Amino acid sequence: MSTVAARVDSDDQLARLLQIGIVLEEVVEARAHRHYQSLPAAERDEAIEALLSEASEESAEHRRRLESLVEALDADSIPFEDVKELVAGSYGQTGPEDFDGVLYDQLHGEETAYKFYDDLIDAVEASEASFSVDRESVLETLREIRHAEAEGVEEVAKLMEARA
Repeated sequence: MSTVAARVDSDDQLARLLQIGIVLEEVVEARAHRHYQSLPAAERDEAIEALLSEASEESAEHRRRLESLVEALDADSIPFEDVKELVAGSYGQTGPEDFDGVLYDQLHGEETAYKFYDDLIDAVEASEASFSVDRESVLETLREIRHAEAEGVEEVAKLMEARA
């Protein structure tokens, strides 16, 4: 189930979707970290640690950029708990135990984020609404984040291949 409408028609709707992106970034980062920390010490690995550390830093940067867009919008933000429920309902149907290993869990998170940003870009592009922020600036930010998520998918896949 997608939380992204076919198009974005208002500042409020765009703000809500950007807030979903912020929470999604937090969920993906926290989940991968918790999954990794649950591994026995013998199964921990420097390459996986480096990947998760880099993903964590990237996620923090994505959240900062999305928060900046939300702040610039002339919109009412919705309570954090409501956004968390939306994210959990749409993206939380699986848990780390549903994946065979921390890398599969991380791959799922990166792919989920990529798809969310891809859908959001399509929805903003399909909109004819005027926003209180520059549309091209929003799209540029979202495209850069989507590109980073695509690179994350590739990095996880390469690490998985190296371990196969």
